[in-house]
Amino acid sequence: MGVLDHFSDLCSMSSTRKSRKPFQTVDIKVKMDCDGCERRVRSSVSSLKGVKSVEVVRKQSRVSVTGYVESNKVLKEVRSTGKRAEFWPYIPYNLVTYPYAPQAYDKKAPSGYVKNVTQALPSPNTPMVKYTSLFSDDNPNACSIM
Repeated sequence: MGVLDHFSDLCSMSSTRKSRKPFQTVDIKVKMDCDGCERRVRSSVSSLKGVKSVEVVRKQSRVSVTGYVESNKVLKEVRSTGKRAEFWPYIPYNLVTYPYAPQAYDKKAPSGYVKNVTQALPSPNTPMVKYTSLFSDDNPNACSIM
């Protein structure tokens, strides 16, 4: 048991060390007009420590940074290029229950995306109806027409 006690002590000591940043993807909205803007933003973000990949989609004005980074540092680095930047405010259209809610629909949003607002999501008190199970072959009482 001496060896196992030693390994457990090592594991408990390693958990008290300073933890690493989580592996995450940070999406930022940046208006880029030309190849030079795109190159400047890409080079500034890729110079950050912990960045694994940088994806720039100029048509959507979107920069996706993947790696062991902090989201605020990435935003600050993009803003240091002189560009106006903010965190990506949109979510995919199919994840929202009410995409045409008053503040969710945005004409400037890329196709397939709406703004991430609470009015577009269902309220937690409303009951959810599973329409896929209403006419199931597994439920013999589901459809009385047959």
